Amino acid sequence: MADHEPHVAPYLKGCGPRDLCSSTLLGAGAGLRLFGTSGIRGLVGSELTPELATKVGMALASLKGPGSYALARDPRTTSPMLALSLSSGIMSCGGDVFDLGLLPTGALAFLTRELGMKAGCMITASHNPPEYNGLKLFRSDSAPFWPDEQKSIEELVRKEAFKTVPWDEVGHRECLDEAERYLRALSGLLELKRPWKVVLDPGCGSASSLAPELFRAVGCDVVALNARPSGHFPARSPDPRPDTVGDLCSTIRELGADVGFAYDGDADRMVVVDEHGGFVPFDVALAAFSAHLVGSKGGGLVVTTVEASYCVDEAVKAVGGELLRTKVGDVAVSIEVSRRRAIFGGEPCGAWIIPDVHLCADGLLASLMVLKALDEEGTKPSEFFGRVPRFKTSRTKVKCPNELKTSVMELLAPELPGLFKNVRDVIDIDGIRVELEDGWVLVRPSGTEPIIRITAEAREAKRVEELISIALKAVEGAIKRAGKP
Repeated sequence: MADHEPHVAPYLKGCGPRDLCSSTLLGAGAGLRLFGTSGIRGLVGSELTPELATKVGMALASLKGPGSYALARDPRTTSPMLALSLSSGIMSCGGDVFDLGLLPTGALAFLTRELGMKAGCMITASHNPPEYNGLKLFRSDSAPFWPDEQKSIEELVRKEAFKTVPWDEVGHRECLDEAERYLRALSGLLELKRPWKVVLDPGCGSASSLAPELFRAVGCDVVALNARPSGHFPARSPDPRPDTVGDLCSTIRELGADVGFAYDGDADRMVVVDEHGGFVPFDVALAAFSAHLVGSKGGGLVVTTVEASYCVDEAVKAVGGELLRTKVGDVAVSIEVSRRRAIFGGEPCGAWIIPDVHLCADGLLASLMVLKALDEEGTKPSEFFGRVPRFKTSRTKVKCPNELKTSVMELLAPELPGLFKNVRDVIDIDGIRVELEDGWVLVRPSGTEPIIRITAEAREAKRVEELISIALKAVEGAIKRAGKP
């Protein structure tokens, strides 16, 4: 790894701990911050309320003006309530709301563009537990709101500077069913050379009906698990991980299926399970698909984040591609994909952006593209993903109150690099990534949860555990110091 010089987005260089984006929904003061790394998110009732959703709707229509707005939601128990609140806010400022019902986030973003909407609004907390919910806003081109637009929304909410309209100019609300338009667009992207037996696990989330429909539409033999939407996510956590998709893995083995996919609550993320029932690590899936796409297109730029494994670098460069690292979050990845005309963007959590279709992370689209790649190459998943060079990667997290995150990172910034030998570089575009001769370690606060994440990678497992141990001790110490009066 000694010859690895990370390529980062130039406009992010120099960003440090003070530039952290918090998910804390703070009060109406000068420091109001609503948006985290993936929209607005919080505990319903205490952090995210109907009143706040109404104000965000008012701010959105005040910013974008009268016109049409798309709205969709995940199956969380509180999503209909927040959808109505957000709709009321939009309508009070002259916007017309077109409610598309229960949909994956990728479908909402795609339809926002296809239907010519001013903006799109998704009610979801993605992979978070059921007591959370959130709001994701999308531009008319299907991309998530950029930072300047997020700041404008926050400023309008803080000042309550809403452009309400007279009673006879209030917008209307209409329910539309446009899911078929999304399904037709995606199913038209491939023609399979052979039948595939696919097992799907939507996890009782937004993809519960559309994922099976999509894969059947392209000719797959589909077995669907946990495909009845429920806001309580009774079957498993809405966060698909190796420890939560055991039923999917065992079903693939029992049925002799070819491949399996699982999705999170709003299906902006997906995971892959191979024909042996083996969970494909997020970084490996990202690296293998990136290499396939670069190879099929004869080159191109791939965008990923500071959290991604070095195996992505090696896989992409081996087939003549380029790699750009940016901040964590679908917003940062989408921005660079758009600005750089990248062929693909993805995070090592299963959130992938296929810009040839739209600019939002879309788990259904991503899983379909994985199947297309497997079909084109005529390979089994274990072979396709087995080509990727493997590094030992470990991730852990530490609970940290949102209000302490900035102080903790400020304490760590000068201290963390000094705890390691043979430091080659320190990257602070998002948290603190310490590049070493034999690996790297990243400490960064979550933008969606009250935790600090620690990631380490090296060629040997023992070395990875050493790096994690050193960083974990430093983070825990900084949290204690930051919390003292």
